[in-house]
Amino acid sequence: MTESGRRPDLPRSLAVIMDGNGRWARARGLYRIRGHEAGVEAVRETVTECAKLGIEALTLYAFSEENWKRPDREVRFLMRMLDRFLVEERPTLMKNDVRLVCSGRIQRLPEGVRRTLDETRELTSGNQGLVLCLALSYGGRQEILDAARALAEDVERGLLRPEDIDETRLRAKLYQPDLPDPDLVIRTAGEQRISNFLLWQISYAELHFAEVCWPDFRKPHLHAAFEDYARRIRRFGGLVEEIGSGRDRGGGGEGLR
Repeated sequence: MTESGRRPDLPRSLAVIMDGNGRWARARGLYRIRGHEAGVEAVRETVTECAKLGIEALTLYAFSEENWKRPDREVRFLMRMLDRFLVEERPTLMKNDVRLVCSGRIQRLPEGVRRTLDETRELTSGNQGLVLCLALSYGGRQEILDAARALAEDVERGLLRPEDIDETRLRAKLYQPDLPDPDLVIRTAGEQRISNFLLWQISYAELHFAEVCWPDFRKPHLHAAFEDYARRIRRFGGLVEEIGSGRDRGGGGEGLR
């Protein structure tokens, strides 16, 4: 076990693209918004199980920058649902020692939602277990762009020389620089895309694609993803000697566990 109580074959950090709410609803003859409502239980179960297993960080792709292009009625509903979630899930977060943070262009959220978000973050700020990061009004390209602009401002103010900009300084300008990079990314509903999610952070992450839509995602699906992850050999571009054979198992762009 690690210090957090996590088994070493489990990821330290997990990210999830929660896809398929609309398809789940349409398959049942329901409005799309009912799929979003049904997905809340999957969030609750995933957060609770990750906290129980000692996962250090969980990032959920809750609302993308592109989602603002959806019909106004749906966006308004999603904002109301987010506000309600941030209040109703407080007992679950506190019971499981979960600290809430967020990532994205939060200033685009309605004022009331931002206020509720700040209140929930403050309430959970002393918790020492799982860090739950909600990606809200989030885009991976936008995050890197915002970081580049922040570095440019530092250069303009004379705080930094262009030649001193490196990966460490750029990372420090990301939305949540202290969170560990995801070891595993799960996407539901059978889609096999990254969709502008954590483009900097998931450079060496393992990917797992679950066939079920997000509202049907439960503990068995989460554990299936963890079992898949445990079978991976991560090299981070290096070599791992094959046990018992003396042969090197090389490969580019993978990690070393």
